Amino acid sequence: MNFHDAVCPFDDEDDDGEVYIDESDIIDAISLDDEDLPDADDDSESDHEANDDAVRIFKLDSSKILAALGFLLTRKLQLYSVACSPTDASLVAAGGNSNEGFIWRIGQEDLKFHLQGHTDSISSLAFSYDGQFLASGSLDGNVRVWDAFGNLQGELEGPGAQGGIEWIRWHPREHKILAGCSDSTVWMWDAVSFNFLNIFGHGDGRVTCGDFTSDGSRICAGSEDSTLMIRDVEGGGRNHILRRQPGHPYHTDRIKCLAISSTSTLALTGSEDGSIYLANINTGRVIDALAPRSESIECVGFAPSCSWAAVGGMDEKLIIWDIEHSLFRDSFNHEHGVSCLAWLGAWNVAAGCVDGKVRLWDSRSGECVKKFMVHKKAIESLSVSADQNFLFSASIDGKAVAYDMRM
Repeated sequence: MNFHDAVCPFDDEDDDGEVYIDESDIIDAISLDDEDLPDADDDSESDHEANDDAVRIFKLDSSKILAALGFLLTRKLQLYSVACSPTDASLVAAGGNSNEGFIWRIGQEDLKFHLQGHTDSISSLAFSYDGQFLASGSLDGNVRVWDAFGNLQGELEGPGAQGGIEWIRWHPREHKILAGCSDSTVWMWDAVSFNFLNIFGHGDGRVTCGDFTSDGSRICAGSEDSTLMIRDVEGGGRNHILRRQPGHPYHTDRIKCLAISSTSTLALTGSEDGSIYLANINTGRVIDALAPRSESIECVGFAPSCSWAAVGGMDEKLIIWDIEHSLFRDSFNHEHGVSCLAWLGAWNVAAGCVDGKVRLWDSRSGECVKKFMVHKKAIESLSVSADQNFLFSASIDGKAVAYDMRM
């Protein structure tokens, strides 16, 4: 594994008004693969578009790091998930197809804690609500629980390789973990006793997205079969399945993304068919929809106030939807598809794209506040630090990058 410190010395002035990152914007860049990366003194033309200035990536001695970690990298690394601690603004975790993950702190040029033991790719990472634990979900069908120092606390046995973990989420108030699997099931465990609590069957195909409601009383999960499941955590009778029926429009293809409002009353879903629906969790009924897009919807997210939402898709647009007034508010254009998003504060929203670029937008004015061009390939995940000062990105180019949002 390599640790890379990326420094981007872009000029402050730009003729077209775009703002590019400079040395103070990027805090850390971590990469587990040093193929195709320019040396610090390489003056050749870079893939990054920044007035002909190149992104400089400084590498440590990879052979020493590999020896210390005790494994050999046999395939080009891709990162699928990055997660920030909700209580420690400097602590971040990332993982991908090397079957391993790592935790590091901003400004520390080493791989502080290394997460080993999975037998397949790490698909999802998440910290508990109090920052005490980190969970890693893998395509090997199991979830591992670590403390904040990378010490393994135990393993939660799931469906195994026939039901790889697609995503994991922590309960907002308790040490319970929810996981969606590729075998059409959703599992729930107690992360302290390591006891299995429940399993929910959900249609046909992979369970592609899901979460607890903010009050912790229900779960919502979207499936490859285009349905949304709403279940009571304690097994009560407030359960619903949303699907397309005569007179009741809904998605016609797999649900790709889900967001739940902080009020625990609204579920926003996006589908591969380009449709976006807003459902009432209490009644299990669709209450609103955006005009369908021309291509797949990849990410959705509520603003902190829940009055607005952002929607990103392969049509190269980030849409701002005024949920409160049921109005399309704005559309921000990108050069390639939007693969993930994250809100920073009340109005700013970051969009990660399949071309490796990250843009920060002011949702009120429509201004592109910053444009980050460090990654060479698709952004898979974005996460925001607990103090909202840092944005983190993980890419299939094998790098995790931290940006200072205060600059």
